[in-house]
Amino acid sequence: MLKGITFANPHYLYLLLIIPLLIVWYFYRQRRNYADMQVPTTRSMEGTRPSLRIYLYHSLYILRMLAIGLLIVALARPQKSLSRQDVSVEGIDIVLAMDISGSMLAQDFNPNRIEASKNLAMEFIDGRPNDRIGLVIFSGEAFTQCPMTTDHVVLKNLFKDIKSGMIEDGTALGDGLATAVNRLRSSTAISKVIILMTDGVNNMGALDPLSAAEIAKLYGIRIYTIGIGTIGMAPYPIQTPFGIQMQNMEVKIDEPLLQEVSKMTDGKYFRATGNTKLRAVYKEIDKLEKSKIDVTEFRRKKEEYLFIVLVAMILLAVEVILRNTVFRNIP
Repeated sequence: MLKGITFANPHYLYLLLIIPLLIVWYFYRQRRNYADMQVPTTRSMEGTRPSLRIYLYHSLYILRMLAIGLLIVALARPQKSLSRQDVSVEGIDIVLAMDISGSMLAQDFNPNRIEASKNLAMEFIDGRPNDRIGLVIFSGEAFTQCPMTTDHVVLKNLFKDIKSGMIEDGTALGDGLATAVNRLRSSTAISKVIILMTDGVNNMGALDPLSAAEIAKLYGIRIYTIGIGTIGMAPYPIQTPFGIQMQNMEVKIDEPLLQEVSKMTDGKYFRATGNTKLRAVYKEIDKLEKSKIDVTEFRRKKEEYLFIVLVAMILLAVEVILRNTVFRNIP
């Protein structure tokens, strides 16, 4: 019955030590409550025994002690521990690889490329509740922001923390892809997908993007690449002695490379020139086939003190009723 029960405030359980002291005090008080009565002889009382009602009178105090004990336990806030359950769901394994280089601050998207990419990626996540999704960010280097998970609340919170400048600036496409592949290589799902979002040209990193694509192909991973940026020029914030000013800069996306990376892995390349187009890209990717995967589901803790408080209140009510009816003392 108590299996899986934990306490949010276990220090309150030390109050249970009061109960033995109250019991000792009760019996000590009962002894002193008997009045002395002088009689010439006790011969007439020999053989008499206390009635059952006298013994049952002590049950009132037992009820009170039980109620106090239960209220102390309720103060400690018993909870059902996190439960683990293995379930099978229909979905795919996806890693979002997101470019956070300085050029992602360009404002040809609303409010800029990086914020638009984050917002629309979170919309995509909301539409795939059964998928395991992970997040890799890259610039001059790459690292995993969130491993693959079905806990999309945590994933979206980590998405909100992303900003340009978190890591060294640049565009290491190969390292970003390799990090994403590493997250998917041990997956047993039939469908494994990387969605790579970038607005630049590979200019940093230790691994060539095509080599990373070859590794992805070996593991049966499809790569969908998204080139983020308008055609031609885009407004970009520049720090000047007079503050931040907007300056039009040429949009440079290595589309042939991104197309080749996708082609090698049976994926597809998309060009997103604005928020509406990027949303349409995610909708098309959302039509991917689904496969059955096994996941481990964790449940939240559940408060159990309400039932205990209810039982304690019932015991106190029963004590009050019995004390004023069956066991009522007449002065």
